Amino acid sequence: MITEMWMDGPNGHGKLKILPTPMGKLVETMLGSGVKLGVSSRGSGNVSEGSGHVSDFEIITVDIVSQPSAPNAYPTAIYEGLINMNGGHRVLENLKSAGSDTKLQRYLKSEVTKLIKDLKL
Repeated sequence: MITEMWMDGPNGHGKLKILPTPMGKLVETMLGSGVKLGVSSRGSGNVSEGSGHVSDFEIITVDIVSQPSAPNAYPTAIYEGLINMNGGHRVLENLKSAGSDTKLQRYLKSEVTKLIKDLKL
């Protein structure tokens, strides 16, 4: 599910959430196993024959693919990246059991901050 999309010059950027559907579970499994997945957009618009300039482009959808249409269209899997990093599973398990323990909550905040800083975006 696309949660945000924006343009930065000629490059499209966005955030998406993988839904717990059968196809979403396949994507999660592949990401969790280290498969490098890309994204490709589909849309419609007008292309100038002379310059190749695109106008009136309207995006229809973004697909998760093995080989994206753009050379650097490989998203960063934030959640999977955090969990697969050293200590990620430990932090997740502690997070689930933190409840109202303020000391544990401070520790978890510190550990998650470390994980995010180590994540290579």
